[in-house]
Amino acid sequence: MDTWLIVLIGAVIVFIGYRAMSTAKGAKSISTDELKSQLKKKDKQFIDVRTPGEFKANRIKEFKNIPLNELPGRVSELDANKETYVICQSGKRSSKAASILNKNGFTDVINVKGGMGSYRA
Repeated sequence: MDTWLIVLIGAVIVFIGYRAMSTAKGAKSISTDELKSQLKKKDKQFIDVRTPGEFKANRIKEFKNIPLNELPGRVSELDANKETYVICQSGKRSSKAASILNKNGFTDVINVKGGMGSYRA
């Protein structure tokens, strides 16, 4: 019985490790300072996944607002072949957005660490 318990615990650990690696697959992160040098480049797309109210109150003009809860249904509005930057307020929702985009064939997704909470124009 102890052997089965060890095997079960091992399987759970492997599953959790696999799950963590698969959600982060293909997603990179940059700081808000690093983002500033990318904003004027035309070959990139910038997505803000905060709510419309958050976006209206404080935004970066190059970013398009697609709230996280709408993203799965609006992926077709985006170009999967372009480098895609995602931002939210703190970095948590944008990390989830990066995972959604990766699962939909986007290969070059960059999450902005710290989000708008750490962005200084």
